[in-house]
Amino acid sequence: MNKDTSLQAAKVLLSNRNTDQKVARLAPELRPHTIDDALEIQAAMAELRHDKIGGWKCLLPPAEDKVIVAPIFTADVQSGAQCELMADTGIAKIEPEIAFVLAKDLPAQADDYSEAQINDAIGDCHMALELIQRRFADSEEAAFLEVLADGLVNRGLYLGPKLDKAKAFAASSIQLSLSQNDNKQSFEGKHPNQHPVSPIYWLINFMSKRGVSFKAGEALITGSYAGIVELEFDVDTLIEYQDLGAYQVKLVKAQAS
Repeated sequence: MNKDTSLQAAKVLLSNRNTDQKVARLAPELRPHTIDDALEIQAAMAELRHDKIGGWKCLLPPAEDKVIVAPIFTADVQSGAQCELMADTGIAKIEPEIAFVLAKDLPAQADDYSEAQINDAIGDCHMALELIQRRFADSEEAAFLEVLADGLVNRGLYLGPKLDKAKAFAASSIQLSLSQNDNKQSFEGKHPNQHPVSPIYWLINFMSKRGVSFKAGEALITGSYAGIVELEFDVDTLIEYQDLGAYQVKLVKAQAS
């Protein structure tokens, strides 16, 4: 895929993020055909936004022909009493996760970083919400590579309170609950890759070899403990990770443009 095509595809995908309506898949001439194509479109989106990368989402690759990786833009990383996200079929959709924030730069290099080096580079750990927006219409049957190019339904990241680093690293399972007034949803949460830091080891070395440098302050999320959770807007939401922490946040609807 050439640079011009990547930029054209990225422009379309970025515009899709500003609507709460489901959209058609990319035109055939703009569709990625390889993982490299999809990642080039992701990079073009960052270039067009003129925005620094504030974090990444990742999981261990589920198959030889699939990777789970997407940048999260700095402007889409939030904290505080409210969290703004785009409605998805009228609902607020989130994934409860742990965010691992880098305290040191990890420059791109050809050789692998060791687990010890990456562990040392991780500073604060936070309770976190991945903000979800499924943008393609279900009827469109968009291919995995298009969804990858589009950021794997990511719309942003909310950072909650800090967690003890040792406990965050060891959090293979978490009993968690999300409460809105009398509606309480409880989950026997299990990390999809068992060890929540394992995807970071893969992410750093995979992207580093592609010339991507990771910067201090970037927040890395590695998978939901409960899949996608559907919540209401404009209601105080209590989120509890048993034995780890709790916080309250109000989800508010972003305005479509």
